Amino acid sequence: MTTVVEREEVVAPEDEVLAPISWKLPVIYSLATLLAIYFALNADGIAEFVWKDIRPTRDGNNLLVYADQACWILAIVVAGATAFSYFRAIKRHTQPLWLGLIVLMPLILSFLTFQGGGSGRFITLAFLFSATLTAATPLIYGSLAGVVCERVGVVNIAIEGQLLVGAFSGVVFASAFGNPWIGLIGAPIAGALIGTLLAFFSVRYAVDQIIVGVVLNVLCLGITSFLLGTVVKNNPSWNSIAYSLPVYEIPGLSKIPFIGPVFFRHTILMYILYFLIIALTIMLFRSRWGLRLRSVGEHPKAADTVGINVNRTRFLNTMLGSALAGLGGAAFTIGSNAVFTENISAGNGYIALAAMILGKWHPVGAMGAALMFGFASAIVDFLPLVATNPINPNLLAMIPYVVTILAVAGFVGKSRAPAAENIPYIKS
Repeated sequence: MTTVVEREEVVAPEDEVLAPISWKLPVIYSLATLLAIYFALNADGIAEFVWKDIRPTRDGNNLLVYADQACWILAIVVAGATAFSYFRAIKRHTQPLWLGLIVLMPLILSFLTFQGGGSGRFITLAFLFSATLTAATPLIYGSLAGVVCERVGVVNIAIEGQLLVGAFSGVVFASAFGNPWIGLIGAPIAGALIGTLLAFFSVRYAVDQIIVGVVLNVLCLGITSFLLGTVVKNNPSWNSIAYSLPVYEIPGLSKIPFIGPVFFRHTILMYILYFLIIALTIMLFRSRWGLRLRSVGEHPKAADTVGINVNRTRFLNTMLGSALAGLGGAAFTIGSNAVFTENISAGNGYIALAAMILGKWHPVGAMGAALMFGFASAIVDFLPLVATNPINPNLLAMIPYVVTILAVAGFVGKSRAPAAENIPYIKS
């Protein structure tokens, strides 16, 4: 009897393929380190930080620091975070978000200390962050509009135009009827009307959504400029700050140092925004409506097979998202105690789109990115109040747009848009 012994073939494991090292963020952090060192080398005098309230006073609670010493400490923190970033890159580890914040926040504080040192002026942190929220309000509304529309499969390039008509309708309706609440109703209706046009052409007739959005932006700019130069010019009282939204202080919460003046002394638009961020986050990922919306944006054919009316879902939610953008436009006028001027949105709709992409089509992520862009806008108005080293106003005006470009280019990484966006659904 012959026994056959089968020999197992030993297969040598294939060489593990290592991912390439990404030097993008370490290089950006290195530039931040060089900036921090520059601030430290040129800082002088004493910087006085006011953190408790918006109104600066010398009550003994302010933080006084030697500008050069503080800047050097902050530069060391930035340099340490940069070195750790290089270490993670060499080890082929991912670069966490918190590491970027460790670089960014000390760099900002270093810049403020460098500008405020020796000027004898207050660096009012509560005012700066409150102004950041105010500047970010239309951006957050616009980015939430983009999240809703793109999650359902419609690219809403028309956010810029929806912000514009919302700003116009808000102040005109409030002034014409003598009631800011009428303006608060008129703004989202105007945005929804533009959204109806977007949905009508892109969903009903399958026109390219990006082209429709760009055309609608031009249309909104033309209509608001024409009405401003004709109807409103003949009725100047229809463009008045007399009927702006009042500021409400939340009892108790508004008295908390720093937190109170930053978060709880705003118009109703801000408090609606708090609710919307929470509600949209829950509804998008924990409700039947959100499941249907996301399924239409990811796989419309599969959604259709289970009985979801794809095009109707896209149409209605495009109107909803556009209404949010219109409501955000009201922040430019009745929300900021300002009159309407031509092209008052000034590209904020496109920045809102960038915030949505940077936030990976998530309400909380979009809000965080919009706050970053809002801070860039707020710093433009804040710096002339504290700076010992004046910066050319034209350079200051560029800051929000430069930050947008750098953020999208350097920090987005691999963001995956909803699979079916900008793809018309034609039922077979």
